Amino acid sequence: MGGESVETIVDIEYGRLTMRRFWTVFLVLLLGAALTGCAATKKKGGAVDVEDATIALSTDETDATASGIGSEDTTAGEIITVDQDSADMDDPLGQRVVYFDFDSSNLTLEAQRVIEAHAQYLSGNPGMAVVLEGHADERGTREYNLALGERRANAVSEIFQAMGVAPDAIRTISYGEERPVSMGQDESAWSLNRRVEILY
Repeated sequence: MGGESVETIVDIEYGRLTMRRFWTVFLVLLLGAALTGCAATKKKGGAVDVEDATIALSTDETDATASGIGSEDTTAGEIITVDQDSADMDDPLGQRVVYFDFDSSNLTLEAQRVIEAHAQYLSGNPGMAVVLEGHADERGTREYNLALGERRANAVSEIFQAMGVAPDAIRTISYGEERPVSMGQDESAWSLNRRVEILY
């Protein structure tokens, strides 16, 4: 009787171990299939390859006019590749960071030009999605800077939606002061940290 009880326990434990292995393999395969599906879905709607870079803009660039990329002649599903080395920096689609004044979520004229160009591109390519990351400099409390980063991201999102980008294609997130691009303790460093990054 005692021997049968031990064998039964061993069989039960072996069965549990086998089921765990089965579910682990199943979940790994399911995750792989989901990631493959996401990649395939993204390619169907078109993609923009942009190398990440933070660019300080001069005031001379505010008078430049928007280029035709993303306008009416751009067809849905077209893949536009922007290479940072060869991109014309007057092209607003080549710029994926917009900057803000101290303690403000109001958009500058240069920021509006860049945002409108991205909005045109997104409205012309409905399969695309975008993440808007709001950031702040280190001055102020952590909570205040998170709220300020959110207001900045929402300001960009509102323009996107006003120009026809579907709300479900836009995701906003605020990092506040948590992800600075410049660690300096002066205005030139802080001005680079007051930003929204447009990520495809």
